[in-house]
Order: sequence, then structure tokens, then C-alpha cells
Amino acid sequence: MKLPAGAPGAKVLAFGHYQPANVVTNDDLAKIIETNDEWIQSRVGIKERRFAGPEESEIDLAVQAGGKALAASGLAASDIDLVIVATCTPEAPIPNLAGRVAHRLGIEAPGAYDLNAACAGFCYALASASDSIRAGSAKNVLVIGTEKLTQWVDINDRATSVIFADGAGAAVVVPSETPAIGPVVWGSAGDKADAIMIQDRSSSLHQEGQTVFRWATTALHPVAKEACERAGVAPADLAAFVPHQANLRIIEAIARKLGADKAVVARDIVLAGNTSAASIPLALSRMIEQGEVPSGGLALLLGFGAGLTYASQVIEIP
Repeated sequence: MKLPAGAPGAKVLAFGHYQPANVVTNDDLAKIIETNDEWIQSRVGIKERRFAGPEESEIDLAVQAGGKALAASGLAASDIDLVIVATCTPEAPIPNLAGRVAHRLGIEAPGAYDLNAACAGFCYALASASDSIRAGSAKNVLVIGTEKLTQWVDINDRATSVIFADGAGAAVVVPSETPAIGPVVWGSAGDKADAIMIQDRSSSLHQEGQTVFRWATTALHPVAKEACERAGVAPADLAAFVPHQANLRIIEAIARKLGADKAVVARDIVLAGNTSAASIPLALSRMIEQGEVPSGGLALLLGFGAGLTYASQVIEIP
């Protein structure tokens, strides 16, 4: 993988993930709203998802995932000096989640901030962590994507309630003699910002599904290919393609255009739903846990969502 000459590297040392215990199937939703299993699977590819209970916050989810990533890394809490939490669903904007998550994990006095790039948030946060390490601003970084989307979704709106779910995924990022996190390719399409939005504090999440589908299936595969090019990697070299788990039809369309024929394509959405900033680390962490991807192989990450924002980078699988 290539970076500018003389640039120090960074790598993901470990992943971790967490999902609430409450499994909600399509048949469960059909008891509440006018829908059915065939309708949901044919349109978005989801069979089931997890909903957090009223007693379980997005902070609780983040602590669980972050703790698992930290344990898997072999580092102590005292080794972490920066915590970045990617989220677009905080129950309240102040104080931030990152400082509270760090405190609960026993991480003392780290830099701590939240980042909102919606479903592209984890890729933005991972790039920020890598850049902080390469610039010397941080040594070891805990990056967490966490969402409790159900607190912002109207259960009676089948355009959103069948899609969105809750969960968290995390990664520990550390220095590396050889670069193992490639350059990020990121951007936004603010002219389409109202395609996914929460109008105000009394509103629920609104999504213009067809607008998002057309944009994602036409505009994003060049971003993914550019991320490969900037990392000096051909799509054929990829062991895994881990896009944001927005919609199975979107995932399959982008994967076909990318041409990464040997790559395992993440399809975590089938059992996890769309968990926004949590979806990429949640999916990859589960793939690693289940032995679906090789340690040392290359994975292409591609986040995209509200804003509209997008980001992509190649990483070495820990």
C-alpha cells in the first residue's frame, strides 16, 4: 500500500462489535405495520435487525464495542490517547459521547470528540485517526461507530422502520512501520442533503429512498476505484469489500461495477439492518470473528449516507 514519500504509517490493530439482544424479524414488524417478509427482502434484503431497549443508550452500545476492540488489541486503556466516536443519533448533543465513553472504559484524559458524517462516519473517523497518528498528534486511537437509530425512527413509517437498526463497531488504530490504512477519498453532495434528514428535534428520520438509491448506484463506484488507485491496489487484489450496509441492492450494484471478483462482499445488512456509522466496523468485525476474511488481506471500505457524504479507503485486515 502506498502513501506520500516519507510518511509514517498507521494500521488497525483490532476490531470489536456489539448488537442489542432484541432481534426483530420482518414478521415481527408485520404485526405492527402493513408489510411482510417478501416485500422487505425484495426491496432492501433485510431478514432481521436488532433494536436497543429504552434502557440501552448509544453510549452503552459504544462502550461494549469499544471494550471488545480494546481487549482484542492487547493494549491497556492507559495506552489510548484519542477517542473518536462517529454517530448521527446522539440522544443529546452536549456533552459529547466520546468523553463519556472514554471515562466508562477507564481511558484517562484522552482527546475525545464526536464526528457526524452519518453513514460515512466510520470511514471519516478512521481517516482522522490515521492522520492524527501520522501527524504525531496521537499515538493510539480508539475509533467507534455507534447508532441508536430507533430513537429517531417512526416505527409506523415502513419506508424507514424496516431498514434502520441499532448497533456499534469499533477499531483500535496504532502506528505502523508500513502503511496499512490507505489514503481516504472523501467528499459530499450537499445539493442532495435533504434526501436523508431529521427536520428538527421533534421530527423523525426521513429518507427519499429512490433518490439515495440512484445516487449510490451511479456516483460511488468511481470513489471506491479511486481509493484503490490511491492505495496502489487493484480491485482484483482485494480480499474483502465492506461498503456501508444501506441496502442489499445497492451493495450488490456497487460490487458488480467495482469488479473485485475475488473479494468477499459484506452482506451484514441481511441480519443487522442499516446501522449507519456502525455498519462498516460491525460488518467487518463479524467477518473477522467468523473467519470469512484473512488476516493481512486487503479490505476496501466505502461509507456513504446523509449529507450526502461519502468516504473510502483500503485497509489491511488485522
